[in-house]
Amino acid sequence: MRRSLAGVALAVTSMVALSFLIPLALLVMSLVKEQGINAAEQRAAALAPVLTLTTDPYALRESAASLDAAEHLVVHLPGSGALGPSKAPAELLERAQQGRESISQEVPDGWICLQPVVLPGDQVAVIENFVPEADLTRGVKESWAVMLFLALGLVGGSVLVADRLGAKVVRSSKRLAQASQALGQGDLDTRVDPMGPRELREAGVAFNAMAHRMTELLAVERELVADLSHRLRTPLTALHLASERMAGTPESARVEAAVCELETELQAIIAAARTPLAVGPMGQGLLGTEPAAGKASGGTRGSGAGGSGAGASGPRCEASEVVRRRTAFWSVLAEQQDRPCTLDVTQEPTAVSLSDDDIAAVVDALIGNIFRHTAPGTPFAVQVVRTAQAVELVVEDGGPGIPEPDRALSRGSSTGSTGLGLDIAQRAATATGGSMRITRGPLGGAHITVSFSLAASAPSGRRPRRPRTSPRRRPAWPRGR
Repeated sequence: MRRSLAGVALAVTSMVALSFLIPLALLVMSLVKEQGINAAEQRAAALAPVLTLTTDPYALRESAASLDAAEHLVVHLPGSGALGPSKAPAELLERAQQGRESISQEVPDGWICLQPVVLPGDQVAVIENFVPEADLTRGVKESWAVMLFLALGLVGGSVLVADRLGAKVVRSSKRLAQASQALGQGDLDTRVDPMGPRELREAGVAFNAMAHRMTELLAVERELVADLSHRLRTPLTALHLASERMAGTPESARVEAAVCELETELQAIIAAARTPLAVGPMGQGLLGTEPAAGKASGGTRGSGAGGSGAGASGPRCEASEVVRRRTAFWSVLAEQQDRPCTLDVTQEPTAVSLSDDDIAAVVDALIGNIFRHTAPGTPFAVQVVRTAQAVELVVEDGGPGIPEPDRALSRGSSTGSTGLGLDIAQRAATATGGSMRITRGPLGGAHITVSFSLAASAPSGRRPRRPRTSPRRRPAWPRGR
């Protein structure tokens, strides 16, 4: 590309230079020749007054000597020879004398100027001034050399400028191409420094935005796979309990082995999906997704990514109803394990900017932790409280508690588990502008409070629609706190 730009600049500048250089060279040569002829005619005219006053050869030679180029001045007196070596052809002299005509004409090796002068007695003398060819072209070659040097400098400068501009464009294009190749080979951290012309700078900015968005979407997809796989833990818990009730039967060992194998496969899927990626900041939704990602996944949980300040037109549900329904589900399993379970739900409106599935995922994550990490017979309690600005979901148990709350809230850092359970609850609270706290409760174990900001009021004249929860899709079974 640089060679092409330099070639174009060379061709264009050369044509422009030649279009000016050739006429200018001819003009310079014509001007020099014209100046030489005019100077010769002026010298002949300057000697004419002297000739009208005297025809003395000595006086004429003295007068001619005072003029420039006196060696080429010759006076032809009537009845006498020429005063000096003559270059004029005989026919031109005769024409000037007989016709009394001033003649300026090109002759071999130069230019001749003949100036007739009428003397007393009606006689005619002729002043001859010969201009050699060298005088007619004096300084022309030097002028041509200067013009040629300037033209070469102009052409060389234009080619150099075009090459520098081309180098800048090529450098920017190469960097963009190299970054595209690196991104295509899986280097998600590659970025370009926008440079070069405005169009290439815009292309570089667009590439960086595309690469950043790609890393975000890949991270969202991997987290979505991990979270959806995690939600299968709830039916697995039911299968575990069912296999325990079948203990001693021929089918119990086979069912238990199948459940363990399925749980191992889910663990492998979650671990593979959560392999670290070099990504930038993600969205603030429950799954790190934007609403569009939720649509792409069939609305599984993306509708909960409303973020803080979600309006009445976003996802919306009554938290108390979802908590009551999911606690009823877990109470059946609690009864089978002799776990005392209490539920206290406020009668006030508890609308939050999350979908039914998102609230259900939080309840399942918190209660599922109790079944996973406490012994059978351990009591637990669920409570929903309405405050001035928030809805608080409180889940506590009589187990050993959580010794390191900060570490438990870090996604994937819990020892012996995937660490997704409490992270799901925390991100759900953050999505509405709320928070999550872990303390030790009256029952002696963990006391977890998840605060959801109240949803904005629905527009007047409209009743808020609650998203329907598909009975075939159960929220997550968090393995780790």
